[in-house]
Amino acid sequence: MHMKSINEIAKQRGIAPGKRGKIELVRTLQRGEGNFDCFAKALDGYCDQSNCLWREDCLSLSTRRTKDS
Repeated sequence: MHMKSINEIAKQRGIAPGKRGKIELVRTLQRGEGNFDCFAKALDGYCDQSNCLWREDCLSLSTRRTKDS
């Protein structure tokens, strides 16, 4: 999901995006939803949250972060 869309979701939910990066902003949104702030933390490539709005980006970023380490 593009940052523009994430920023719009944040604004709709009453969260000022400010200069937060994608990971920080999505984690803030997750906490606001009452969920774990697990975005980009699936370092083993596994996630059991199949209905998560952020899942595709999460797994992609998690895999990238693992390779960069």
